[in-house]
Amino acid sequence: MPDTYLVDTAVFAYALGLAHERRDACRRIVELAAEGEVELHASVEMVQELLHHRMRRTQREAAVRQARAVADLCVLHPFDAAVLARALDLVSRTSLRGRDAVHAATATVNGIARLLSSNPDFDAVPGLVRVDPGDLG
Repeated sequence: MPDTYLVDTAVFAYALGLAHERRDACRRIVELAAEGEVELHASVEMVQELLHHRMRRTQREAAVRQARAVADLCVLHPFDAAVLARALDLVSRTSLRGRDAVHAATATVNGIARLLSSNPDFDAVPGLVRVDPGDLG
């Protein structure tokens, strides 16, 4: 059974983006998921965030194609009332903001203990262990 992680939008943004010190590690995570070595989970909000990001950096058709590929690679979870309540709680008690709080809330509401991200703000979330993408490959 593959290891399970909730994945932060930045992992895919780095994997799809221009040269960056995090790009290779993030591309490796995508490869591991495609090979079934890890199981990536995400909020549907993550796919929307990635689409928004990619539409600013590439053509609309390419951004949609990339967002669909990411959605197909992940087990998607809804952004529902329980996730919203948890996200608001996290915003009030940690340094997380907006979408990052939604990602952390999605993980905790769905019993996912590990989150792939280079963002240390996730370290403040009780019950969630942040794994840096560079540590997984």
